[in-house]
Amino acid sequence: MAVINAKRKTGKISKYIYGQFAEHLGRCIYEGIYVEDDSIPNTNGMRNDVVAALRELEIPVLRWPGGCFADDYHWRDGIGDKDKRPYMVNTNWGGVVENNHFGTHEFFELCEQLSTEPYICGNVGSGTVQEMRDWIEYMTFDGDSPLANERRKNGREKPWKLKYFGVGNENWGCGGNMRPEYYSDLFRRYSVFIRNYGDEPIYKIAGGPNVDDTNWTEVLMKNIGGAMDALSLHNYSYEGDWNNKGDSVVFDKDGWYTNMASAMRMKRVIKAHRAVMDQYDPDNKIALIVDEWGNWYNVMPGTNPGFLYQQNTLRDAVSGMVILHIFHNNCERIHMANIAQMVNVLQSMVLTEGDKMVLTPTYYLFKMMKGHMDADRLDIDYDSKEYEVNGISVPKISMSASSKDDKITVSVCNTSVSEDEDIVLDIRDADITSASAQILTGEINAHNTFEAPDTIMPEELEVSVSNGKASFKLPAKSIAVITLS
Repeated sequence: MAVINAKRKTGKISKYIYGQFAEHLGRCIYEGIYVEDDSIPNTNGMRNDVVAALRELEIPVLRWPGGCFADDYHWRDGIGDKDKRPYMVNTNWGGVVENNHFGTHEFFELCEQLSTEPYICGNVGSGTVQEMRDWIEYMTFDGDSPLANERRKNGREKPWKLKYFGVGNENWGCGGNMRPEYYSDLFRRYSVFIRNYGDEPIYKIAGGPNVDDTNWTEVLMKNIGGAMDALSLHNYSYEGDWNNKGDSVVFDKDGWYTNMASAMRMKRVIKAHRAVMDQYDPDNKIALIVDEWGNWYNVMPGTNPGFLYQQNTLRDAVSGMVILHIFHNNCERIHMANIAQMVNVLQSMVLTEGDKMVLTPTYYLFKMMKGHMDADRLDIDYDSKEYEVNGISVPKISMSASSKDDKITVSVCNTSVSEDEDIVLDIRDADITSASAQILTGEINAHNTFEAPDTIMPEELEVSVSNGKASFKLPAKSIAVITLS
């Protein structure tokens, strides 16, 4: 039995936890989101089918242009007449030629079509202070200046609204191979020139640690402190190890459980960094932003290894819910998360092939979880059996509860591949009379293909409500979301 205290609220689950990430990587932008001609129906270059599907997720924020690509990207190459934009080689991802036809104006067009907020990652690794400073003015200044007038000449009269700006990406690695002390000094310098031209101050996000490198976090907290609004964190899950991450479709129950354990590492990693941040910032004024997370497997056979194209199964939806619950449980510190990536790359929402599109189990996970966005996290007490994989404890059942607009949302997943579970939700201090629910389940490697796009989809789950309790059977290897009112 799970006891939910409807009046005991334990923080706000930021909607930004359900953010997305789109990098110039493989077929994420080109072919996946943006097309150059009318062979696929589009609006100003953005695929109508993909945009319509993604709008259903009510995406709160979209991170761009990277990723490792961000510290190779020079924004001036992506503005003005497309025929005159210089080409570049994407050395980070596959060595393909990048024509820069998707740039600043196109990104904001995409955000407007998706009704989402932009999160731009600036170039520290190979860029200059002036380049970053000019980009901010170009995007956000409403007055009379050469940069603002250049934006107008390029077709945008009014400035865009930009709140979130990252000062570099993975500066410990592809963003410059820096020491934290050196990056701290660079951040202090660059951040001075990220000026507020609009009504809302720009929210400055520092390039944070790689997985569990707490020394990086400590150095930045000590040397940057209040100059940053947030610190980023990157942590991926997989089946095997970093050099052989496993297959995205062909796996057995051992591969399932290894991935669940890998997902649970997120709990340990966040706990370690929170401990450091709490020392320097006990009032949670500086947020932790997990702006790259998700399952990373070996690429699909026959595809470009630099494109990071993989399939997406029920396993990804279950481990994804486990991680989202971890974010919920740390909502005092975690303001945003951005799953990698939105289309055709890693744990994506959507896969495309020519004019075809298919929705993934992870897409349905995000669609089912919308009730938690900007809701009040509720105290929930439940017991769950645990099993151990590679020294990591994994709960059989993971739950989270929240309230918003006189409704209670409860999400629950069963990580076992063989054991069903009878669930009883005991709702305290609330008058619950009705319930609606959806469930996603199937074989462990169930996935949607272009030939069979509806293999795995949410279905209605039967829930009985009586005397303030909601009861249902949760099958093995499943996720479910229950709405109570």
